[in-house]
Amino acid sequence: MVKNDGDCVVLNSEELTLPEKPYRLYRFLTELEDILETITDDCLRIQQIMPLVRKLLASSYWLQMEFSAPPTDPGWSVEFLYDEYEFPLTIQMVAWLPGNISPIHNHATWGIVAVVGGEEKNKFWRRVPTLEYPNRIECVGEKILVPGDIIGFTSDAIHCIEALGNEPVVTFNLYGVTTYHKRWEFDSVTHQAKNF
Repeated sequence: MVKNDGDCVVLNSEELTLPEKPYRLYRFLTELEDILETITDDCLRIQQIMPLVRKLLASSYWLQMEFSAPPTDPGWSVEFLYDEYEFPLTIQMVAWLPGNISPIHNHATWGIVAVVGGEEKNKFWRRVPTLEYPNRIECVGEKILVPGDIIGFTSDAIHCIEALGNEPVVTFNLYGVTTYHKRWEFDSVTHQAKNF
């Protein structure tokens, strides 16, 4: 899990045992709703939801095929699997062509990303404001994620991703409610930030 200060903390995960019956998307959404209603701390939510994401992806293989091939321009694609009005989360499948790098950004909400295919490098950043540059950031680490890896982000965690290898990176992305006026794209050279 990546926290607001850019630290990437490894969470202990229990051994996954697949249920006898398929773990379907509707059951996943119901269990998510229960977690969101009872747990308000984002770090605890992420810890509770990550095993459910692993179980869903391991049990519902069809989800892993629910993505659009990314076009050359812009080099990425987003396929919404679930986005219901006034339901506090969004589920997407995102695909990136090799060599593409995202802007440095936060999500202004908690989020969980599971790598389904390909390989991506995440760089983690933290704010180090000065009087002259209140949006100054510095890189504090990086991690390469491969299929089966799951990463969680708190709302002010800052990162960027780079699609590595020769095949597209495909990820299952789950996000809470985004506070758009708090979502930023950062420039590590000019130390500026703008809404993303």
